[in-house]
Amino acid sequence: MQLSLFTTAERIVAPRKNGNANKLDINDKQFHNWYRFVLSFPPHLVRDYLIRFGLKHGDTVLDPFCGTGTTVVEAKLNGVSSIGIEANTMAHFASSVKVDWSVDPDRLLNHAISVASRAHKIIATETSPLRKLPEEAFSLLLRDSISPLPLHKSLVLLEQIKNNSEQQLLNHELLALAKALVFSISNLHFGPEVGVLRTKKTDAPVVEIWLSAIKSMCADLQTTRNQATPAVIYYADSRNLVQLLQPQSIDAVFTSPPYPNEKDYTRTTRLESVILGLINNKDELRALKKGLLRSNTRTVYKGDADDELVSHHKEIQAIADTIEKRRIELNKTSGFEKLYSRVTKLYFGGMARHLATLRPFLKPGAHLGYVVGDQASYFQVLIKTGNILADIAKSLGYEVVGIDLFRTRLATATKKQMREEVLVLRWGQ
Repeated sequence: MQLSLFTTAERIVAPRKNGNANKLDINDKQFHNWYRFVLSFPPHLVRDYLIRFGLKHGDTVLDPFCGTGTTVVEAKLNGVSSIGIEANTMAHFASSVKVDWSVDPDRLLNHAISVASRAHKIIATETSPLRKLPEEAFSLLLRDSISPLPLHKSLVLLEQIKNNSEQQLLNHELLALAKALVFSISNLHFGPEVGVLRTKKTDAPVVEIWLSAIKSMCADLQTTRNQATPAVIYYADSRNLVQLLQPQSIDAVFTSPPYPNEKDYTRTTRLESVILGLINNKDELRALKKGLLRSNTRTVYKGDADDELVSHHKEIQAIADTIEKRRIELNKTSGFEKLYSRVTKLYFGGMARHLATLRPFLKPGAHLGYVVGDQASYFQVLIKTGNILADIAKSLGYEVVGIDLFRTRLATATKKQMREEVLVLRWGQ
């Protein structure tokens, strides 16, 4: 998945306590989804399924692969309580901040202007030597992902944000810096995978870009301050929910888990994770990856056993065998390529473990929506993700309501149209 600029939501419709749809005050006003993945589902898809699932005030929707918070933000806007679970530290941080609407926007803006003034003075006088990240942290970044002078300015600004922090405002100011780093300060670009621009930025107006992001947040907060619908985000592994949720407490699930492909999602958030200090060394990065669903070979570790949960599933085993046969035919011998067949089994085994673990926490009749996509990343072997997950869910006692076509996309390698779908399930009577 890739990252997007702050986006503008469409019209919002929120159910009242009696279930009748009624428009919130933010209708027809901009709502910037402060920091979200572009290839995750758009806000309108969440709203469509909130309505379809009949959710109303007092109900709770769960997003077990929360990402940067599209579901929980839309649920909160629509008066539906929500719980998010996310194992990526940066995505968890972003989604947690995005549902904190208690901040006074005028106070945030005034404080940010003061911080910006302090940062400007230091940047103007401190020209040599340029500030740098610790070597161990810097080594985690993509090469040339940020140029020396923009990095120096960003570290000066980060220091001033932290040294002059007001606790209630700190996380919003840090999230604004994360957004500014990724989209305007750094050399990153996002295609199918995160990469580095050929023409590097030797300089950037770091403080001004950050202030612009703060102003976008403040515009949103002006429209949402009096909205008190509960939303909580847990930093956890979606395959292990026992300590997080109450039995039969979830009315619906709407989520977009990772797809089985060769994208290391931690690379997408690596720059801001390192600069903000959420990841500082290889051990911390490894610990983060171990808490993620095994969707790519960069997250496969010795001792992983989720593949055992689908050892009986003939289609998954056949796909894995075909991938391995294709690898041998093509004489592909890298360590990662040798793991393609296994990570496919680990992915579906991890999803099976998630779906099995989830069952006690669903209310009878709860609906679930999983946004998934077909893949052909492993030697162009087609993986029909939605169909396979439907079969796994059925074996675990879920009713398969249907598989809705959400959109199609063009596969990078094959240039073929691939389906992205919403797998709709129902639990119990």
